[in-house]
Amino acid sequence: MLPEDAEGAAALQPLAFPPPFREDHHWDAEDLVGHIELFPEGQYVAEADGRIVGSCSNTIISEERWQAHESWFRTVGGPWLANFDPMGSTMYGLDIAVHPDFRRRGIGRAFYSTRFEFVKARGLARYGTGCRLPGFAKHLAKHPGAGQEEYAKEVVAGRMIDRTLTPLLRYGLSLLGVIHNYMEDEESLNAAALLERAR
Repeated sequence: MLPEDAEGAAALQPLAFPPPFREDHHWDAEDLVGHIELFPEGQYVAEADGRIVGSCSNTIISEERWQAHESWFRTVGGPWLANFDPMGSTMYGLDIAVHPDFRRRGIGRAFYSTRFEFVKARGLARYGTGCRLPGFAKHLAKHPGAGQEEYAKEVVAGRMIDRTLTPLLRYGLSLLGVIHNYMEDEESLNAAALLERAR
């Protein structure tokens, strides 16, 4: 991603993360330019016919930050990535946004392959992320009392499909657990699955 790509990448945010996902959680162009200035080799885009159809944002955090398994804000330091640590152990995935017209074309898989290649090339310990569980709220409505841990384990076992978690498991990530109060997210009831792929 280059600075001139930021407007196009920011325009993907509401398309990739529509309501009920919170609009104030979307990156704007200024956020993305800041990420490029901080960690240029960790920000990616996909282009088709001269326009941006996918974006991928990342940071690097320390081993201490990774092991703390805290909220998104405390882990990465907010939208300006205040906890970026160039000497850290973990490439932390922030998001992938793909234009709806260009889904199921391998863009997400290509972004993940690029992330994994970066981890290997830099000798980092892992790629890690907190993954939304957008199918959980509907699951809870049908199964009162269900918890996110149980839901995530059912998805891992292949007995349920979650539109975000299932593809990431297919990319080779492993479930470590669930972080509660990760971010305000109506569909996930504020939780996220903690995932990693070790080098």
